[in-house]
Amino acid sequence: MPRYSAKTAWPLVSWLLLCAFLSCVGWVLSALHQLNATGYAICFLLAAATLLLLRQRRILPALPPIRPRQFRRRFARPFPVAFLTLATLAFLGGLLHPPSNYDGLAYREPRVLHWLAEGHWHWIYTDFHRLNVRACGYEWVTAPLLVFTKTDRLLFLINIVSLLLLPGLVFSTFTRLGIQRRTAWYWMWLLPTGYCFLLQSGSIANDLFGAVFALAALDLALRARQSQNPGQFWLSCLAVALLTGSKASNLPFLLPWSIAIFPCLPILWRRWVPTLAVGVVAIGCSFLPVAAINIYYCGDWSGQAAEQAYFKKIQPLLHITHNATLSLLQNLTPPVWPLANAWNQTMLEKISPSIQRRLENIFEPSAAHLKMSEVQTEENSGLGFGISLLILATFAATLFLKRPAGSQLPPRSRRLLRVAILGAVWLSAVPFMSVSGASTAARYLTPYYALMVPIFFLNQSGDWTRSHKWWHRSAAVVFLLAGLLVIISPARPLWPARTILSKLHPESSPLVKRLLTVYTVYAARSDAFAPVREHLPDDASPLGLITFDDPETSLWRPFGHRRIVHVRGTDSAADLRQRGIQYVLVNTATLEERSGLTLDQWVEKNHLDIIQMVPLNLRASAGAVPWPLVRVPPAGTGSM
Repeated sequence: MPRYSAKTAWPLVSWLLLCAFLSCVGWVLSALHQLNATGYAICFLLAAATLLLLRQRRILPALPPIRPRQFRRRFARPFPVAFLTLATLAFLGGLLHPPSNYDGLAYREPRVLHWLAEGHWHWIYTDFHRLNVRACGYEWVTAPLLVFTKTDRLLFLINIVSLLLLPGLVFSTFTRLGIQRRTAWYWMWLLPTGYCFLLQSGSIANDLFGAVFALAALDLALRARQSQNPGQFWLSCLAVALLTGSKASNLPFLLPWSIAIFPCLPILWRRWVPTLAVGVVAIGCSFLPVAAINIYYCGDWSGQAAEQAYFKKIQPLLHITHNATLSLLQNLTPPVWPLANAWNQTMLEKISPSIQRRLENIFEPSAAHLKMSEVQTEENSGLGFGISLLILATFAATLFLKRPAGSQLPPRSRRLLRVAILGAVWLSAVPFMSVSGASTAARYLTPYYALMVPIFFLNQSGDWTRSHKWWHRSAAVVFLLAGLLVIISPARPLWPARTILSKLHPESSPLVKRLLTVYTVYAARSDAFAPVREHLPDDASPLGLITFDDPETSLWRPFGHRRIVHVRGTDSAADLRQRGIQYVLVNTATLEERSGLTLDQWVEKNHLDIIQMVPLNLRASAGAVPWPLVRVPPAGTGSM
């Protein structure tokens, strides 16, 4: 194996330390009930003073100088230029369009706004338990941005940073797993253009955020194994903690990481005091605090007991086979697929009724029926059509190539370690696949993809990559398809989509009408409750909200102006008055599902007044739905 520098890129180190710092600071400020601008300002000043002191004492190295000439030379070749162009397009999409990721608007941003309103983390009173039970590593990174800017327009920068860190991490990790350096160089630019990475880079989704930590944890573990550098060991521990802190579904990745880090354990005994300190920080930025809170409030570390989500520990074999099929289909679906409706209809006819019933009991409807979309979006994308086909084509073309001579092979121990790590990466996806009933299986695997694909390239030499023109032409097509998808993305289109589609007579074409609806809903999603705000009285703060999985963030705008509190259908008028609630916005479907009462029954039972019915189009598939705004009369006055 070639020798590698023990140095770790300072942008990666800075990002790991910043994310770990923000996670721990969030918990500490919450414990002190100082989760606010003042609390964050004090923490940042203390951190800056500490860094300055360590630099003056030369404990911290100076940052390397910026060399524009080296940057220009590096990005003068076609593959880096193509990646940089796609990253620039993704940046423009995030800059020009407000965030529209549904999960981000429905619970990731709202939970932070609830915490900031109270000045600390707290278990939110709600029927929508994703606000409480989900990992919150990403949220702690967004909190200071929301505090100081009073807007969510800059949150996409978190994923832009994550995207820009991927190429270097892919190259470093691939080469340490036995991939030829020239092969790794080509794929370091190609792999980050996978749809799950590229579409999320201008978004507020959190799968790409975790993918960086997965690569960093394994890369730093392999670096520490070779160099016996305690700093890299500690950084690897922080990276894997941040990985689990970003999403509980990433927990199985501890298996390959444990295999990679195991030879480094002697470092722990030689430096046990700083290792213990790093362990405390790692706990603070991992999923462990949330797991402990979930046990306390709902008796289940994962929170699934409270959430009642589509993650069920029944029929694991059916889960695995169906999720594997779903992931494969979602990764091989073209960026734009006009035949999606025909496919969906065929699946409804071909899947037998008995199997459909079994699938519908454990999967979301669209997953049970193998439903595909006309356009790939950040909510349902995996690596995507172009990258997936190129990986398979490369694997098929190099499968029977002559292997290196025995003298060129790495020692047997390194080969066994590589096989164990790569096998464990694939094996670590099984726990998720065996319980998930979500319709977006391919997206959930985002943190795993970059470590799943090296197994396909072990027999590919750098000379083979350089000498085959068809491969380079195919790579160019992959870049072009990715660029096309970024430009036409419904969430952040870089073309006048609604203007053009509205002129194509959508009333005469179901496809055009569907596309226009999708683009319109995405464009309005960031501020979907704006029509409601127009009817809110000045004293509607706090505003009660009966909701489940709705883009609540819009009701908080402008941030800091109004407070939203959740209401349950079982709450009485006296309960509402006690909490200072004078107005309640109602999702009638949630009200009926959770309380068993219709709107009229609930209003009559509690002597409330309906003052406005506001139609809202929150989902392209559902159309406009009326939302009643209800007034809670003062005690003793009764209904008007």
